[in-house]
Amino acid sequence: MKEGFRQAMAWLHTWSGLIFGWLLFAIFLTGTLSYFKSEINHWTQPEIPSRPLDAAASLDLAQGYLQQHAVGAGSWFISLPNAREPALNVSWRAAGGGRGDFTEKTLDPATGAELQARDTRGGEFFYRFHFQLQMPHPWGRWLSTFCALMMFVGLITGIITHKKIFKEFFTFRPGKAQRSWLDGHNAIGVLVLPFHLMISYSSLVIFMSLVMPASILASYNNDTRAFFNDVFGMPQALKASGTAAAPLPLSTLYAKVQEQAPGARLAWVEVQNPGDENARVRFTRYAGDRIGHQRGDGWLFNGVDGALLSSGSSAPAPMLIAGGFYGLHMGEFAGPLLRWLYFFFGLAGTAVIGTGLVMWLGKRQLKHAKRGTQPFELRLVEVLNIASMSGLIIAVAGFFWANRLIPALQEGRADAEINTFFTLWGLSVVHAMLRPGRRAWGEQLSLGAMFWLALPLINAFTTGQGLNHSLQAGDWAMAGFDLSALGTGLFLLWASNTMRRPPVVAPKRTAKVANAAPLIESEVP
Repeated sequence: MKEGFRQAMAWLHTWSGLIFGWLLFAIFLTGTLSYFKSEINHWTQPEIPSRPLDAAASLDLAQGYLQQHAVGAGSWFISLPNAREPALNVSWRAAGGGRGDFTEKTLDPATGAELQARDTRGGEFFYRFHFQLQMPHPWGRWLSTFCALMMFVGLITGIITHKKIFKEFFTFRPGKAQRSWLDGHNAIGVLVLPFHLMISYSSLVIFMSLVMPASILASYNNDTRAFFNDVFGMPQALKASGTAAAPLPLSTLYAKVQEQAPGARLAWVEVQNPGDENARVRFTRYAGDRIGHQRGDGWLFNGVDGALLSSGSSAPAPMLIAGGFYGLHMGEFAGPLLRWLYFFFGLAGTAVIGTGLVMWLGKRQLKHAKRGTQPFELRLVEVLNIASMSGLIIAVAGFFWANRLIPALQEGRADAEINTFFTLWGLSVVHAMLRPGRRAWGEQLSLGAMFWLALPLINAFTTGQGLNHSLQAGDWAMAGFDLSALGTGLFLLWASNTMRRPPVVAPKRTAKVANAAPLIESEVP
């Protein structure tokens, strides 16, 4: 009975990993890139200079700009620059406008001058893709959440399947074909197992109300907005009185925030009814100041006399727990070292998925090696493996190429960048269908290496902000991106050279091994 249960878990581990592995690879890779979303945003908008930070001065500059250009607006919104993203963004909504009726501008945080930054989704594209899959709401979120559930199932069944899991962690046999892939799969999986359990489970917690909405719909008569208003205590907006009143400088209110919480960083500022007697100013704390994410964590002031109306947030214990999982998943609290650790653990998760897909195919290809041909279903898996891994890496690099080569002022260029991404990804499928397996791997990895190695050069020639400039200016976000691109290109070059070599033939098993009791499917290549 015990062996039968492990066999069942091995079967579930194998097939859940195969069916959802291609999509999970894309979700994990783009999610991993999202840990440096702000740095990617900075690289994709080189027109925004990196400046010394002064929140009070930035607030006064933003307020001055809005008082000049957004007179009569119902609300102002100010997104403050930080060490990772240097842009000072302002937006406003006209009085009586809808939720999406916004005008947005980017300002220089040192001078307040309006900047003409290129239109791009930047790191926001990868962040949104990893949980929306570029699909209409809510279908992409449902699908990505179900994939997260399958990842969680795969982790649990993998633990059950490998009863000597920690012994296997210290086992690696290079040059043993499929056995080497299995050893690498096991070692990486055990090394980052706690991280992957946290990421998979927390993603289910984040979208719990979406994937398990029955109780909410029944209790609130299908009005989900009323549910969230109750849970998060979202206040009703105060209507304008119609009586004009001089507003307080935002820097003055910011000083009061610093008195309440010395050293607190701010993410954004909302001014309701600016220039009116009923003006309200809400300061929202930067999410990276604490692990747990708490909606409404900030300070609300009267915008005319500066009276503090409310501060902080008192969420119930279940919401604090959910906010803790959200904060752990997003990693916004992480400093540079911990953020890089998040990044490498995310890459390790991507590698675990990729090696699992390679092992599944390699084992079954061995059975048909003597025939010289393989069944259609194996060929299909081979094509999908190549396109979902090396093809996706090419597509990501192509997105950044498009960011530099499409004219900065071209209309619709953000959509053109995304179209480039999906076009290259689609072409990788066609290429994988037309070329034999190892050749397709080698050629796509070589192309990916060329794309990534050339990125720093393209950046230098098109913007004048190459490595020599960014290192001298101390712009570590720009320099770090270029250096990471070089490292990625060198790794892909090594991988492509490996794939171009003749395949390693595993030695025949000895009689003792051949007569041994068979192991479960996932333990044998």
